[in-house]
Formats: sequence, structure tokens, C-alpha cells
Amino acid sequence: MSDTEAIDTIRAAAVLARYPRRDPGDLVNILHDLQAEFRYLPEEALRETASHLGLAPTQVYGVATFYHGFHTAPRGEHTCTVCVGTACHVRGAARLLEQVERDTGIGAGGTTPDLSLSVEEVGCVGACALGPLVLMDGEYHGDMTPERLSRLMKKALAAEEGS
Repeated sequence: MSDTEAIDTIRAAAVLARYPRRDPGDLVNILHDLQAEFRYLPEEALRETASHLGLAPTQVYGVATFYHGFHTAPRGEHTCTVCVGTACHVRGAARLLEQVERDTGIGAGGTTPDLSLSVEEVGCVGACALGPLVLMDGEYHGDMTPERLSRLMKKALAAEEGS
């Protein structure tokens, strides 16, 4: 076991300790808590969860991969989500995704190698009047332009460097 896996096991055990009943009905809540801890669901944490709940690892992995909100690959410290629903699409969402790729070298579904930023696209967030819309770390930014998006990403990444 690598040092990283050992640390992940310790951190996962701390999360699992919050669920002493070992009830398989707590699986989704546990996965949410693990993802909050790690920003994704490490394989070792999924194995520990299966053991804790008395489930087959395939059952835990199946739930973790079924829901789009769970991630099994490392995620960035910041998340830039571009809405590509119809209203945002006709107002230039594709240009926003192109700008993200120009600025970061990654497209939708990608994460920068330094784990500073993950980029997502979502079908619709239900704020069509604000389109084109970007969510940066869950915060809505409407009437987005490629230039404003560049500044927004730089500001988020600069804040990370300053911490």
C-alpha cells in the first residue's frame, strides 16, 4: 500500500466512523461525505466503504458511477461549469468552452494536471434568462462572455495561489 493509499484509508475511516450503524441505506450519504473530503471518490475509500457496510465492492462502485454528481477521478480545487442548454447554447456557450480550453488547455470533463481546475458542461441549470451561464465553484455568473470568463478563472486560480 502506498503512502497516499494509507492516508486515504485513514481519512476514509474518519468519515466512516460517522456511520457506526453500518447501514447500507447510508451508502449515498457516505459517498457524499467522502467526496466532500477528497473532492472525488478514491478507489481505496470505495473499498473501505464496501467493507464497512458489508457490501460487495461492485455494489458501492455501481452507485458511485451511476450518479453524475459523484466522481471517481481526481477533481480540481475549483470547478468551472458551463451550461450548454438551448438558451445558453444559442447565446454562445460553445465560445465559452473554447475560451476555457484556450486558457487552460483542457476541455469539458477535464482537470488540469496540477488539480487546480476541473471543467464541466451541464445540459441546463434552469437559469435560462441569465444565459450564457457559468458556475464557478457553484456560484452563478450570467451573461458570460469569453473575456469575462477568462478573468473569472484567473481570479479563482489566483485566490488559490494566495492561500
